[in-house]
Amino acid sequence: MKKMNKQNITTLCYIEKEDAYLMLHRVSKENDVNKDKWIGVGGHLEEGESPEECLVREVMEETGLTLRSFRFRGLVTFTQDGYGTEYMCLYTAEAFPGELNPCDEGVLEWVPKDRISELSLWEGDHVFLKLLREDAPFFSLKLTYHGDELVEACLNGQRLR
Repeated sequence: MKKMNKQNITTLCYIEKEDAYLMLHRVSKENDVNKDKWIGVGGHLEEGESPEECLVREVMEETGLTLRSFRFRGLVTFTQDGYGTEYMCLYTAEAFPGELNPCDEGVLEWVPKDRISELSLWEGDHVFLKLLREDAPFFSLKLTYHGDELVEACLNGQRLR
């Protein structure tokens, strides 16, 4: 069995406030798979961390906010030619004391939920953001890309496209 390393498991959180999500416009790093895309906040698990520990640490590092209440919404499996497979633990959060700090990975902005689809997102992000909007029960979503093109999406083992 191939051993997974920390690069294979990530967290992503959509922090909610007044019908908006805190979004990160990834514009700061040159060699960034998410360059110029808008995403939630999160990152890679470090050795010995649980997904929840990673989530709290990454949100603090990227935003300055301390998560007090969050909800594990789903597991998203990404596959992409030349990139491999990534397992992303997807969360939402509503309780977060602290002051929003600048992020060295891009620009943080509160974006109204009804404007999210206007942003430059990965095609598959539209799928899981729709599930979040609909308050879907915990889900497993597999997204397969060839380059930047989404070629397959499977929800709970059932092909969507």
